[in-house]
Amino acid sequence: MKVLVTGIGLTSALGNLDQSWEKLLNGQSAIRLHQPFGELPTLPLGLINSQPIDLTRLTKQVVAAAVKSSGLTLPLPECGVVIGSSRSYQGMLEKLAKKQLIGDGYGDSLEKDHSLFIHLLPHQPAILTASQIGAKSIVLAPMAACATAIWAIARAVELIETSQCQQVIVGAVESPITPLSIAGFGKMGALAQTGAYPFDRYRQGLVLGEGAAILVLESAKFARQRRAKIYGQIRGFGLTNDASYGTSPDLNGKSALSAIAQCLARSGLAPEDIDYIHTHGTATKLNDSHEVNLIKQIFPHKVAVSSTKGATGHTLGASGALGAVFCLMAIKHQVLPPCVGLNHPEFDLDLIRYARQSQVQNVLCLSFGFGGQNAALILSNV
Repeated sequence: MKVLVTGIGLTSALGNLDQSWEKLLNGQSAIRLHQPFGELPTLPLGLINSQPIDLTRLTKQVVAAAVKSSGLTLPLPECGVVIGSSRSYQGMLEKLAKKQLIGDGYGDSLEKDHSLFIHLLPHQPAILTASQIGAKSIVLAPMAACATAIWAIARAVELIETSQCQQVIVGAVESPITPLSIAGFGKMGALAQTGAYPFDRYRQGLVLGEGAAILVLESAKFARQRRAKIYGQIRGFGLTNDASYGTSPDLNGKSALSAIAQCLARSGLAPEDIDYIHTHGTATKLNDSHEVNLIKQIFPHKVAVSSTKGATGHTLGASGALGAVFCLMAIKHQVLPPCVGLNHPEFDLDLIRYARQSQVQNVLCLSFGFGGQNAALILSNV
């Protein structure tokens, strides 16, 4: 059963969908130096506004944009909901914990009503979305580190393929710029000090970014019955786990290669059918070199490659959803987005330095998360 994309909503540090795409093609980056927390140093961050965004507002905004894009009318009682987040309301929980532990006045609004804690649990963005669209069907809230979004899309595809739903609103939302996230990644030595430079010889590490992307998926029959606008097709996916290390990939790459191979097999495509790869491309030393090795083993024909994290920052669990949307935009406009921040390529790949007109039929989107989570997604023109 074909699963089609009939609606898109996106918000990144670059702006909404149209703004993000235009700025990305122009090689612009939204990463700036910020100090949102006085106790922590100034760092490059991909903030949507000058301060960390409220996750509820971000979720409602991007869901509304996706529904509007689809031409659907609320309520949607039979629509499934699959919304993931790797951090969810961590920022608000940190405020509450800080208030409880040291009583510095941080989080007073939470202190007034202890029941608010229930509304900060990890599944809440999915519940919020179901309420927003009036859904009474299946609601799922996947969490798989930085592979969360592609895992969510895979679950949504299965709901449609098994006829449990004809429509699913799916994606991921992330507001990950919190003191604990910054301190944790900083302790690991993973944070860049000036900016994100994926696949660059002088890359420094990742830059945290805020963002969300939501897709409306429908069975082909349902979409065509209502004459929906079609942005593309979810052709296949692959999900595996290294089962090796908590914070680094298994460098033999066997499990990650298997995820890509599964994705190709499900899609019925060969490696040479892929026109573009949207990489995970975090700009960390380990991820970029590991990802390059994977690509070289499966795609010897030098397929075009880029990462958009040099423009948006790393949106963690939402990054695969943003990547999927940028892949759909590449299909729609027949333009490949550049690897913003890449000035001194280290690797022998067809790395896209500037926006490139190209025939784009099939694209591969990759995500790799802590815990050895490997996720691959193929999107195609219809």
